[in-house]
Amino acid sequence: MSGEDHFHHVRDYGFFEVPKFFTSPHAYSSLDDVPWYQLKALHLDHPTLGQVNEAMEGKIFIPQPFAGAAREPGFLFSKFMVLQVVVLLLCLLIFRGLAKRVASGQPAKGRFWNFWEAIALFIRDEVVRPTIGDHSHDDHGDGHDHHKHDTHGHQPHAQGVHAITYTHPADRYLPFVWSCFFYILLCNLLGAFPFLGSATGEINVTGALAVTALGATFIFGAQAMSVKGFFGNLIPETGVPGPGGAALGGMMFVIELLGFFIKHSVLAVRLFANIMGGHTVLGVILGFIAVASHQSNVIYGMVVPGSIIGQVFIGCLELFVAFLQAYVFSFLVTIFIAGAIHKH
Repeated sequence: MSGEDHFHHVRDYGFFEVPKFFTSPHAYSSLDDVPWYQLKALHLDHPTLGQVNEAMEGKIFIPQPFAGAAREPGFLFSKFMVLQVVVLLLCLLIFRGLAKRVASGQPAKGRFWNFWEAIALFIRDEVVRPTIGDHSHDDHGDGHDHHKHDTHGHQPHAQGVHAITYTHPADRYLPFVWSCFFYILLCNLLGAFPFLGSATGEINVTGALAVTALGATFIFGAQAMSVKGFFGNLIPETGVPGPGGAALGGMMFVIELLGFFIKHSVLAVRLFANIMGGHTVLGVILGFIAVASHQSNVIYGMVVPGSIIGQVFIGCLELFVAFLQAYVFSFLVTIFIAGAIHKH
């Protein structure tokens, strides 16, 4: 590893770092024998063969079937890509199983299933329904049929088609909010396992989540009020008549539009900063042990217990942060959706 990269343990690379005794020693006889993508992943500046063989110890490299040649590189898989696939599979296994158990209308049995059901119901009853409200949108008087609901909150059936029914109008947005929450939560929790990592500690991952949230907000708003109505909703009532009011409204529209993009950008930065920061703190605390190992036995004996205790407490805090950041992201997304589908 490059001596300048002090955060390599929380970055996204093409390998998983494990204790050295889990891997076989590498003994390449030439640098030309080392796959180019593995050599690139090591981030060594003009390495010798010995440095490469030493640096490859304790690393499980991800197979790269589409890597191509160094001069014409192809598609490379990274650690966070693999972890996101793991999260996707976990979501499918957990919630397909939960769906089968509650399909009859009865509560799920078992602590494992009760745990996930309780969280899902919390997001529904304490986040989505209260935030979005009893109506999917306001009556805008535009002459369009916006899927009116009956007195019980059910969507009427389309002609000749069995439409999806909801016990609450806001439930139509639940699948997206649930997906955001549980995807982020499981990504966060994987970081608590040794030798893995949190994909949400990568700005590209959180950026993709923010773009998805932005797209969903726009789609839901356009469905509720049409595209014209969505953008018209960004123009506030200024109360100023004449050309002055029109100019002021235009400036406010630009500000609101920029704010729409900024708010979703903050989603990416907030999630990334909290997860990356937590793992960095854990790395720094463990780094004290490595620094103290070069000092006297007295200093080393004082630093090691303190670092271990600090690691335990910060680790517990990280578990709380994993749930908190998933909740904050989902809650803010719900607020943005509510603002897009209601006239204001």
